[in-house]
Amino acid sequence: MQNLLSGASHETLPDSFIFPAEQRPPASAAAVALPVIDLSGPRDEVRRAVLEAGKELGFFQVVNHGVPEQVVRDMEACCEEFFRLPAEDKAAFYSEDTSKPNRLFTSTTYGTGGERYWRDCLRLACGFPVAADARDAWPDKPDGLREAAERFVASTRRLNLELLRLLCEGVGLRADYFEGDLSAGDVVVNVNHYPPCPDPARTLGLPPHCDRNLITLLLQGSVAGLQVSYRGDWIRVQPVPGAFVVNFGHQLEIATNGLLKSIEHRAVASAAVPRTSVATFIMPTDDCLVAPAAELAGGGDKPPPRYRAVTFRDFMKVYKTVGARRESVEKAFKI
Repeated sequence: MQNLLSGASHETLPDSFIFPAEQRPPASAAAVALPVIDLSGPRDEVRRAVLEAGKELGFFQVVNHGVPEQVVRDMEACCEEFFRLPAEDKAAFYSEDTSKPNRLFTSTTYGTGGERYWRDCLRLACGFPVAADARDAWPDKPDGLREAAERFVASTRRLNLELLRLLCEGVGLRADYFEGDLSAGDVVVNVNHYPPCPDPARTLGLPPHCDRNLITLLLQGSVAGLQVSYRGDWIRVQPVPGAFVVNFGHQLEIATNGLLKSIEHRAVASAAVPRTSVATFIMPTDDCLVAPAAELAGGGDKPPPRYRAVTFRDFMKVYKTVGARRESVEKAFKI
C-alpha cells in the first residue's frame, strides 16, 4: 500500500507536489463572500435567493437546511477517525483503480502536468435507497461509519433534491424536472482529507476543476480551504457553522442551457491543521440523455440550445479525456 499523506510525517514538500507558480495564483484579498441562505425562510424569498446566488457565483451556503445536527456530527467524527486509523486497518480499502466505486486513494495526479495534489480521499458510492450490499462494501472501521454514512447520504440527497426543486421553480421548469433518471444515478460521497502541509503556498489540495455531476453539497468543516473562481480571481470560502456549501455541476449547466453554471473551484492545504470535508454528489444514470430543457432552449423568444445532448456515460468518457477545467469541457460540449 502506498503511504497515505495522513499517515506520515512531512518535514519538506516533495518535488512531485509542487505546482508551477502560474497554476497556483493566490486568492484575492477582496471581501467577497458566498451568500448564506436560510432555507427556513418564506419559500418565495428562498427561491429568489438561491437563483440569484446560483446565477452570480454558482456557489452559495445554506443553513437551517433540515439535515439533522447529529447526522452531521456523527459523519464528521467517523470520517476524522477513519483517517487516524493505523495504515494496516485501511490497507484493504486502498486502490488506484478509478473504476472501483468504493476505495481509498491518495496523491492523485491531475491533468497532463503530472503534479500530485495534497489530499487523501475516501470515496463511497451507492444507489438509493442504500442497499445492504452497497453498505457492506464500505469500510467496517471505525465502528459506526457505515451507519453514519447511510444516514448522511439519505439526508444530503433529500436536501439536494429540494434545492433542485427550488431551482426548477425559479427558472420555469416543472418542480420535478430533475427527479427520475437525471438524479437517479449513484450517490457518491468523497471524504477529502488534507493533512498539514510543510509548504502549502507551493502546492494545491485540489487543482481548479468543475464538477461533472448534477449538484454538489459540501460539508467543509471548520477549517477554511475551499476557494471559488470569481471574475478572474479566487475568493476564499469562510466556514459557516452548521452550513453546507452548494455548487452546480456540468449536468445542471447543460440542462438549464447555461442559465446556471458549473464554476471552477480548488482546495488549498494548511501548514498548521488538518482539514476534512465531505462532498455529496448527485449523478444522472449512465444512460440518461442530458440536454437543454425544451422550456429553456429553442423556439420563440428562447435562446437556441448551447449544448449538445449527451448521455452521462458519454459525457464522462470525454470529461476524463479532456480534463476537469471549465474551458476544456465547454469546448467539448458547446454547440
